[in-house]
Amino acid sequence: MTVLVLGGAGYIGSHAVDRLLTKGYDVAVYDNLVTGHRGAVNPKARFYYGDVRNTEQLEQVFTAEDITSVVHFAAFSIVPESMKDPLKYFDNNTAGLVTLLEVMNRHNVKQIVFSSTAATYGEPKSIPVKESDPQVPTNPYGESKLAMEKIMHWADVAYGIKFVALRYFNVAGAKADGSIGEDHHPETHLIPIILQVAAGERDELKIFGADYPTPDGTNVRDYVHVVDLADAHILALEYLAKGNDSNAFNLGSATGFSNKEILEAARAATGKPIPAQMAPRRPGDPATLVAASQRARDILGWQPQYDDVTEIIRTAWNWKQTHPQGYGERKD
Repeated sequence: MTVLVLGGAGYIGSHAVDRLLTKGYDVAVYDNLVTGHRGAVNPKARFYYGDVRNTEQLEQVFTAEDITSVVHFAAFSIVPESMKDPLKYFDNNTAGLVTLLEVMNRHNVKQIVFSSTAATYGEPKSIPVKESDPQVPTNPYGESKLAMEKIMHWADVAYGIKFVALRYFNVAGAKADGSIGEDHHPETHLIPIILQVAAGERDELKIFGADYPTPDGTNVRDYVHVVDLADAHILALEYLAKGNDSNAFNLGSATGFSNKEILEAARAATGKPIPAQMAPRRPGDPATLVAASQRARDILGWQPQYDDVTEIIRTAWNWKQTHPQGYGERKD
């Protein structure tokens, strides 16, 4: 009775593994360590090295373990990179899911919780974004995830593989004790980049775009704490275990913060001045993404514990201060 977590050595995956173990689940982790870190994996989980696109490696894990459900985090997720190299994203994210579903079907594993994204909505026509709103991605990353949702639907129709697609908005923060956190190389996410400036590792923050149709001209995003996000995956597993139908849920705070507001919150959380300057827009970035996440609260019973963005940043700063070199596996 094992939960297999693909991408369990990554930022969100490692927090999900930690929370699953805390809740008493038996956990196996499968990760190729391209963006994840072996040191992020709780030692109580069994670790397997492998790639989501490798049928032989996946078969070995499904044969060795009594897997009842899968949580799938293994994906590339950098929007600008997807604009430059879309085939990388369709290969790893979309084709990787096909390989995984084939192996799951052969081993009669019929439940999967999957990381989708707010990027499937593209440039929303209304705010907050509802699960029923049109999904028209503006970048290959979002397109690869939307394709995954559609593939999963037809796998459910044909093979009875039930799924929950969790559409993340912006994820931030770290486990409160600072033992695990966010460590990407190179770092592309706003809050950890701001904290690199606060720590003196960068000279200044660049805010991409000052002419968006938002109150202060900068991107507006919805931030959710990584532990709250991890807990939503456990609730989704419980939802599927009860025999419910496949479903999709937004995961966000339902509150939008502009890049400039996040900068000010980070200054408050760290006590550092954090110099910043404006830079041109990045291709593929929607102006505003804020979630309507009431369905997750009503149906899954999700109750996020972190509703203060300054406190979310404070947990990330705690991780940054206690792990100035991240997991210490730098290759640069």
